[in-house]
Amino acid sequence: MTLALRSAARSDVGLVRSGNEDSGYAGDTLLVIADGMGGHAAGELASSTAIATMSETETAGIADNEALERLSEAVTIAGERIADLVAAHPEWAGMGTTLTALAWLGGDPARVAVLHVGDSRAYLLRDGEFTQITRDHTYVQTLIDSGRISPEEAAVHPRRNLLMRAIDGVHTAEPDVSVREARVHDRFLVCSDGLSGYVSDDDIHRLLELADPTAAVTALVDAALEAGAPDNVTCVVADVVAAEEHVATEPVVVGAAGEPRNRDRLPGMAFPVDSQPDARPVLTVTSATGGASASVAEIYREEQPGRAVRRSRRWWWLGTALIAIAALLGISLFALYSASQRQYYVGADAGYVAIFRGLPVNVGPFDLHSVEERTDLTVDSLPDFEAMQVQSTIQTDSLGAAEQVVQRLTERAAQCVSVPSTPGCPEATPGVGGSEPSTAASS
Repeated sequence: MTLALRSAARSDVGLVRSGNEDSGYAGDTLLVIADGMGGHAAGELASSTAIATMSETETAGIADNEALERLSEAVTIAGERIADLVAAHPEWAGMGTTLTALAWLGGDPARVAVLHVGDSRAYLLRDGEFTQITRDHTYVQTLIDSGRISPEEAAVHPRRNLLMRAIDGVHTAEPDVSVREARVHDRFLVCSDGLSGYVSDDDIHRLLELADPTAAVTALVDAALEAGAPDNVTCVVADVVAAEEHVATEPVVVGAAGEPRNRDRLPGMAFPVDSQPDARPVLTVTSATGGASASVAEIYREEQPGRAVRRSRRWWWLGTALIAIAALLGISLFALYSASQRQYYVGADAGYVAIFRGLPVNVGPFDLHSVEERTDLTVDSLPDFEAMQVQSTIQTDSLGAAEQVVQRLTERAAQCVSVPSTPGCPEATPGVGGSEPSTAASS
């Protein structure tokens, strides 16, 4: 029996963040999730770059080894493109992205190639059994693998979002690649950690049992929103079906890579014709039957008699409430900003260790931090553990305490120079799994 994929995709900015750095791609032969990171909207461009690069990769009908080589080469190309972007725009330094993809190989028996870098995930639902088929490239996963913490402890660990691998254009991002058999009625899920980090595996399994891919992606993203959705959330669901049940459709791109404004900032890259901006509450999904795409709002909208009249009566009350909320929000933001300016932390700024004043967070478009002092000490010169600490930020009580932290880091870097064989120093010891960690960043 000849088999094919039928897919759907959905992305949402979530309830907290001001922009969507996730990107998703769903086509007849390729499923991709990329979760971007980096300030100044660079995360949006990093994930968009990964999607554009992967969309150029053709794997159907070729040998397994050749397919895996093409996918790995695409990761390299994406890293080179990100490096070029940072070289042209130094303010984007620190940008990067995860990448998890399933590439349809077809054949008899049918096969699918799995590519993975970072902490986005791929799952398989087969005959009622739900299985994660990727392994997170995170610091807490290394602790789990070594038996130092349990999966339950990992879920609440303060470093649970610290990545050991990502595509950042600086470090070599060696992907995990494999080939799996695909069977009729299999269902694959590829998702960002905005889903897997806030919705339990049991709930994901339950919602993935829904009738078709469109219903499944809608329910999964809704579940993340109901859980508070502090992060962007994106998922792609694909069913393995008999070829005669499949209707070919154009690829669908959701999230950052579907935004025309992001595509316009990447003029040298080719994207699928599809463009689906991500402005909630209009949430775009792919038709499971192969028909034209539609929005959830359009699918469920029902105009009722008298609706316009009722709406007009509510305008005055709505306006008054919005003014009151805006005033209260302004007062709260001012108080929060004033309090933040009494705090200091040590972090990374364009690859260098820096002292920041404020808090390492953003409230909408407002930064609650600024660079107080940028040092000449590079993050790459630090031992692995200290570098991860800096990337995740080191909180202090005062400017003097922050300066003491910088002094300690300087001494540790000097130790690596004087005794280069010191464990953990750059190029001194292999990283987890026998390879040097390519990056340490928070998604």
